[in-house]
Amino acid sequence: MAPVVWHVPVTVTGSTTALRLFRLRDGRRCAVGFATTEALTALLGPEQACTELAEPALRALAAPLGVDALVLDPRLVAPPVARPAREGAASTPAGPTGPTAAAVRTELQHR
Repeated sequence: MAPVVWHVPVTVTGSTTALRLFRLRDGRRCAVGFATTEALTALLGPEQACTELAEPALRALAAPLGVDALVLDPRLVAPPVARPAREGAASTPAGPTGPTAAAVRTELQHR
């Protein structure tokens, strides 16, 4: 019986291809594989590069990185977060609240 091939997301920088890792809800890193390129594209978008690996090869690549969790055909677990509109606010998106980045940077430099 031939091994099952998974479509695995990767990051490509120049001539280097690296396994793309994700996080589980508890914060542990995991590797993922998809049964089809369509499933991968549906979850990660059409620009996501991928390679084909059998499960043992995927586990062998992830193990030296301390990754022992493998998620096959993951699903999005949370809907996109939309910022709620404030009452009486203008139609432009609200900026961050609290001190500005420059103020925080200055405060950190003085400590």
